[in-house]
Amino acid sequence: MESDVSYKNQLIQGGKYYFTKNKSTLVAFTVGQNFQPGNGFKIIGGHTDSPNLKIKPRSKKGSGTGSNGTGCIQLAVECYGGGLWNTWFDRDLGISGRVFVRGEDGKIEQKLVKIDRAVVRIPNLAIHLQTAKEREAFKINKEDHLVPILSMAVQKALTGGGDGDANEEKKESSTHGEKDGWTEYQEPILLQMLAAELDMDTGNILDFELNLFDVQKASLGGVYSEFVHSARLDNLASCFMAVEGLVEYSSKEGALESDEDISLVALFDHEEIGSDSATGAGSPIMGEAVERICSAFEDKDETHNHVCTYSRSIAKSFVLSVDQAHAIHPNYAGKHEKGHAPKMNDGMVIKRNSNQRYATTGVTGLIVREIARKAGLKPVQEFVVRNDCGCGSTIGPIISSTTGMRAIDMGCPQLSMHSIRETMGTSDFTNGLDLFKAFFQHFREIDDSIADKN
Repeated sequence: MESDVSYKNQLIQGGKYYFTKNKSTLVAFTVGQNFQPGNGFKIIGGHTDSPNLKIKPRSKKGSGTGSNGTGCIQLAVECYGGGLWNTWFDRDLGISGRVFVRGEDGKIEQKLVKIDRAVVRIPNLAIHLQTAKEREAFKINKEDHLVPILSMAVQKALTGGGDGDANEEKKESSTHGEKDGWTEYQEPILLQMLAAELDMDTGNILDFELNLFDVQKASLGGVYSEFVHSARLDNLASCFMAVEGLVEYSSKEGALESDEDISLVALFDHEEIGSDSATGAGSPIMGEAVERICSAFEDKDETHNHVCTYSRSIAKSFVLSVDQAHAIHPNYAGKHEKGHAPKMNDGMVIKRNSNQRYATTGVTGLIVREIARKAGLKPVQEFVVRNDCGCGSTIGPIISSTTGMRAIDMGCPQLSMHSIRETMGTSDFTNGLDLFKAFFQHFREIDDSIADKN
C-alpha cells in the first residue's frame, strides 16, 4: 500500500497491510475483525538505523601520489550517530545501500546493493609508531583516522583504471563522459564496483546512499551458545522480534476474529540522530497512520465526528517503544545502580527515568508487568540509570509528546551497545518475542481492568 494515498475503501476488518516511507521506515498492521472507529491501537515501535560510516556525497579522497603520497586509494566517509568508532578499526568492511540509476526507458530507479565482501578496511596504526601516551588514550580524529582504504593506486593503473595523477583526470573523463557536477567527484573504482554489482554501465549511475558494514556474520557464543554476537543488534533485534511477533499473532487461529483493535508495528529511521526527520519518530507518520486508518472505517455520514473518533482511538492506544537496554557489564558493574542492573537471558527490561528521557509511567509499567503475568512469562527486569551518569533516550517520549498516546520504553539487555559488533542473550530473543505476542493478545483485557488509567 502506498503511503501517500487515502485508505478509504481499501481496508477491511481482518486485513493485513504495510507501507514504507523513503524505504527506510516501515509500518505494518492488522485489523481486528471487531475493529470500529474509535477503538485502540496496540503499537510496537522501534528504529531501523544504527551508527555507521556513510560514504560522503563526493566519495573521492586523495589517492595515488597525490594528496598524501601513500599509494592507497581511499573513500571519504561521514560518521553517522554516536558509534564506538575505535571498534571499526581492523574490521572487514563491505558496502551497502541504495543506488539511483537511469533505466533503459530513461526513468530513474532505486536499486538496493550489498557488496558482502571485504572491499574496504580501516587499519590501526602499528604499536611501534605510537607513544605510550597515544596507546593509552587511543584518541581518534574522526576526519583523519577513520578513512577506509579501498585499493592500491598501482593496481588501479595495472587494470586500466588510471596510471598516475598526471593522466588521472583525463582517464576518468574519457571513462565517465562529460563532467556533470557529480561523476567527476566520485572514486571511479567505487562506481565500477557498483556497476558490476548491478550489471549496468557506470554512466547509468546517478547518485547513491551508501554505508559501510562489517561483513562478519552473526554467531552464537559462549560454552553453551548462550550469547548472540552480531552487528546492529541495536536495534534490528527489536525490529525482527516486533515483525515476527505481529506475523505470529495475526496468523494464530482465532486471534483476529476476537480482536477489536489495530495491531501495528512502526519501525522508524534516524533514531540515532534524534528522530527529527521526515522518516523519524518525530515526523507525522505515527499520528497520520492512526488518523487515516480510523477514517477508512468511518461512515460517510459521520465525517463530522472524525476528530472525536481520532481522540478516542488515541486515548485507548498504547505504544511499546522497544530499543535495546544496557545489561550489567561484569567488568564495569559499578556503572549500574545496584538495584537496577539487568542481566542477559533473564527477561526483557523496563526502562524508567523521572526526567522523561524514557516514556514509562507507573501505569504503563504496571500494564506490561500484568501482561507478562497473564501470559506466564518471565518477569520483566527494571533499569534506572545512576544519578551520576547521563541517560540516553529513544522514541517513546517523542511519540507520546506528538500524539498523546501512552507509552513504555523497554528492550532486551545487551553489551557493547554502539560497537561495530554487539552481544545479547540467546534466550532474550524468545523472551522478547513471547512478550510481544502476549502484548497483542492480552493488552485490551489488561487495559480495561485498570480504573482511571488516563
